[in-house]
Amino acid sequence: MKKIIYCAMILIMCALLPCCEDDEVDYENRRITVKNNEFMVEGKRIWINGTNTPWDKWNDFGGGYNDNWWNEHFAKLHKAGINAVRVWINCNNDNGAIDIGSNGMVSGVSAAHWNDLDLFFKTAERNKIYIMATLLSFDHFKNTGSRPAADRWRAMLKSDAAAKSFVDNYTVPFVKRYKDNPWLWSIDICNEPDWIFEENECGKIQWERISYFLALNAAAIHEHSKILVTVGMSFPKYNADGSGYEGNKVSDAFLQSLYKNNKAYLDFWSPHYYDWVGVWYSVPFYVSPYGSKPAGFGLDGSKPAIIGECSAKGSKGNTITSDYKNAHKNGWQGVMPWTSNGVDGNGSLNDMLPAVKYMLEQHRDIIFPLD
Repeated sequence: MKKIIYCAMILIMCALLPCCEDDEVDYENRRITVKNNEFMVEGKRIWINGTNTPWDKWNDFGGGYNDNWWNEHFAKLHKAGINAVRVWINCNNDNGAIDIGSNGMVSGVSAAHWNDLDLFFKTAERNKIYIMATLLSFDHFKNTGSRPAADRWRAMLKSDAAAKSFVDNYTVPFVKRYKDNPWLWSIDICNEPDWIFEENECGKIQWERISYFLALNAAAIHEHSKILVTVGMSFPKYNADGSGYEGNKVSDAFLQSLYKNNKAYLDFWSPHYYDWVGVWYSVPFYVSPYGSKPAGFGLDGSKPAIIGECSAKGSKGNTITSDYKNAHKNGWQGVMPWTSNGVDGNGSLNDMLPAVKYMLEQHRDIIFPLD
């Protein structure tokens, strides 16, 4: 009898102890956080050895998503040493995934959109790829080819009620649905909103309306989750204060002046860079993210900074490996070239491989810190 009782006690104790199998790992600990202008995971530094895989098919989610393609591509990226990918969750909504009326009011999201995203985030987790999810782009507001849907998105930006309907009926449901998956590393609210302000074909909407919308979303994401928030600005012109810039339209101060909520802020900067920018501003890989040109890229030193887009072929006159080496040396916390799957003429995975592999070989401890 004593032997039976002893064995039963052992079984109970084993049941109470945490399991060491991989499928029982507390993945919440794998969430990326910010500390002292660096990214951290489980108390260890992580450097974003990333890329852009913006889409397989334009408007994938709710519009022809192919999970096998994403699974195979993510496996290839992870093997190459890539730890994070920026993906456009909705490219311009021409698949109708988000239900938006002519007055800009958002009333809901298609079941297909959610179903595809459910598969996608499981695939990201399976392959240990951190996702920067880009919710919108200036493309939503672009009317090239007499695209009438652009008017709906412009109406959304111009109305407080409509902007709130987007947050209430898309951003918050998105966050609540995926907030417990730590592989959703960050949300990029809108790709290059600069063009919505600058370009006639995108509406030339005032920054006060654009940034109010960004503030509303940032606050909601912070209120409902631990997901980090950013905005991929196309160049420093509207991402920096001081002489030679037009003012930081996504600074804490500017966002909170438009929406009185102390959670309306970005967690890190993620400016984009292509060679045309270098004519007017510094080439970011070879300067500090912080401080004015020519010694810096103009950013506020209160947040970590990554290069959220750049040509996979490298900056003019430099190799992509040189770009990476110097970005790391100068205090950038990651680089995400455009694109891993060659969606245009800026290169593909083969072009960025030398730099990605260099970083993995030289700095594996901060690329895959938990391996």
